[in-house]
Amino acid sequence: MFPSPPGTGNSTPIMEPPNNPTFIPAVANEGGKHWTVPEVRALIGIWSDKGIQQQLEGTVRNKRIFEQIAAELQKLGIERDWKQCRTKYKNLKHEYKIVRMAQDLSMTKSMKFFTELDAILGHSKTENSQEQESHDGKQATGCANVKMEEDQTELFESHTKNPRTLSIKRKAHEDGWSECISLSRKCLSSDTLYTLFAEPAAVSLKKTAPEITANQFPQRTTEPKDCTECFCSQETPYVTQLHQSPASLPRAAAASRPLRIMATAEGHWAGEHVAQALLSVLKIGRKLYEGKTKEVYELLDSPGKVLLQSKDQITAGNAARKNHLEGKAAISNKITSCIFQLLQEAGIKTAFTRKCGETAFIAPKCEMIPIEWVCRRIATGSFLKRNPGVKEGYKFYPPKVEMFFKDDANNDPQWSEEQLIAANFCFAGLVIGQTEVDIMSHATQAIFEILEKSWLPQNCTLVDMKIEFGVDVTTKEIVLADVIDNDSWRLWPSGDRSQQKDKQSYRDLKEVTPEGLQMVKKNFEWVAERVELLLKPESQCRVIVLMGSTSDLSHCEKIKKTCGNFGIPCELRVTSAHKGPDETLRIKAAYEGDGIPTVFVAVAGRSNGLGPVMSGNTAYPVISCPPLTPDWGAQDVWSSLRLPSGLGCSTILSPEGSAQFAAQIFGLNNHLIWAKLRASVLNTWISLKQADKKIREGNL
Repeated sequence: MFPSPPGTGNSTPIMEPPNNPTFIPAVANEGGKHWTVPEVRALIGIWSDKGIQQQLEGTVRNKRIFEQIAAELQKLGIERDWKQCRTKYKNLKHEYKIVRMAQDLSMTKSMKFFTELDAILGHSKTENSQEQESHDGKQATGCANVKMEEDQTELFESHTKNPRTLSIKRKAHEDGWSECISLSRKCLSSDTLYTLFAEPAAVSLKKTAPEITANQFPQRTTEPKDCTECFCSQETPYVTQLHQSPASLPRAAAASRPLRIMATAEGHWAGEHVAQALLSVLKIGRKLYEGKTKEVYELLDSPGKVLLQSKDQITAGNAARKNHLEGKAAISNKITSCIFQLLQEAGIKTAFTRKCGETAFIAPKCEMIPIEWVCRRIATGSFLKRNPGVKEGYKFYPPKVEMFFKDDANNDPQWSEEQLIAANFCFAGLVIGQTEVDIMSHATQAIFEILEKSWLPQNCTLVDMKIEFGVDVTTKEIVLADVIDNDSWRLWPSGDRSQQKDKQSYRDLKEVTPEGLQMVKKNFEWVAERVELLLKPESQCRVIVLMGSTSDLSHCEKIKKTCGNFGIPCELRVTSAHKGPDETLRIKAAYEGDGIPTVFVAVAGRSNGLGPVMSGNTAYPVISCPPLTPDWGAQDVWSSLRLPSGLGCSTILSPEGSAQFAAQIFGLNNHLIWAKLRASVLNTWISLKQADKKIREGNL
């Protein structure tokens, strides 16, 4: 996939972890007798109540909520106090999230009650809240903070007043490189169901011999000063996460013995709140590739997956200009993760599995195609230099797609389709021919249009962008790979170049100064703040399916399923315009009155009065989707086609087609729905292209 890592050169001293693992997950005692299967099932049943769920999702889960749960259990003849309920709730939630993460990473892991818990937790959206970091944490370069979650219940308030703090500082020098690791930990008393285990209080460091490579760990030379120094694990199994700076991760991650990174989603990762419990421990293998702004590592526990780690570095002109920019790794990773999530949910095949901490994400392993695909809506930058006479601001309809061969020594020369095909590249067993070039070209345009549409609600113009593709080594498919961050595009708020927020603001610096870099960082932070809004719809919508009788239910369920694929809420109602017109109009009025944009779909067999009656009495769009039968269908369809004047009721026979038409209506003002529609068009085109290739090769 990637070239072998370069020689490591001078060795760098790095801490050696103790022989006995320090960070150990601990399962707490749940208090009293063990929970029986019926008791757990009853607890989950109470938990599934929407009111209880809303209280548990709050930022403060206090004693009263669990007293309420205990009272509900008592009504069922189960005697458990609120402490036991709280502990069991947290243990179940924690175990579920570990299993869910393992499954996301294609690991085999299961648990009892997974299906029931998945129905409660599986589709809930986590809300990430930002917590202000301490002054010392902001000042440190390459610092890693290990923090314990402070529970907000009354039970633990009395135990958090006297935390002990342990700091381990490390400095190593290579070409001026230095870092410190500050591990701050709080130790709570064991009578609050916390499990304690020993933690070294101090570690001394020494220089390693020249023959030791930069990714080996020197042996610890001193014993703990105080064996009473402890690290605490809450009764919910909680493993401390270690987040290293981009400068330090590569040195540790390429070690002969794999580095363990704690990937969590509930707790702090370099000051970031993530709303889930501990998910998994990743084993980092060798470095596969290092570029100007990122590194790629294999994951030993997840074959076919890699970890992409961003760097705090910004470059321009093929690294002719480069600077350290503190915090850029986190900004770039956030933007990439949001953009890839947006595209993935739309239906674009991407090399993205999940975000892993603040500066890295997990992705399928790909063999990268060394072509940079550029899509432009507005002529600017290098295009004007290569095409003299074209004025800046010229707009391309459709967007213009170009390709450049990745060759730093020759300044990434522009290639034609013919050059790419003639190169006869082969990656992961897939030869890059005409079909593959066409797929990448069409995908580039679709991806640009999706992101262009997504930025419009933020009053931002996507001017142009560059992307790369790779071949998934497992599926042998071409997928969008690498990253899409603020280095990848030109973004002009209000369509005004003078307000540009992308990396061009760094390129335009005549001289790089601390003030100039700070301005660039603010621009990047501005984009990172708004990129999260791209995942949120700017308007509500829904489809209301009215069926003449329950005999049409299967037909209506197909409409509802397709609406779900587009992310559109859909409700099914039963009413007859012939037998109960007053009730039909009352239902219509109820949906008109709440102000939510609505499309009505009328499903009525035989003589369709439902669609025309609805269309004649509302300004909302109405679609007739009659369930025609083989015997009378040819005659019945005319009741949906031949309508009185003044009615705009459309007729679509396919239930999936009627849902798609509703999606196209909503997509005019909802970029998320539009993105799914655009991706669907692309995927249909790709499937036809691939089918044509197979039949030509005789492989169909």
